[in-house]
Amino acid sequence: MTDSKNINNPVGQGGGQRKRQSRAERQNNGPHRNLDRQNAADRKAELVRKMREKAGAAERAGQSDDDTAQS
Repeated sequence: MTDSKNINNPVGQGGGQRKRQSRAERQNNGPHRNLDRQNAADRKAELVRKMREKAGAAERAGQSDDDTAQS
């Protein structure tokens, strides 16, 4: 039996046709990885938004303290 070394040319392997895989998919960086990256980017954006809100609230609190001290 002849074994193929190329995943896109499966000689001697029965079971029907296979989807042609890109180089990234062969390296396990397929479409699921893009979703993981998108989810990570969403989480990071949410974290940055929360940090900015927290920093803005602290800054506003600091400014109101300064206003009462100046009066």
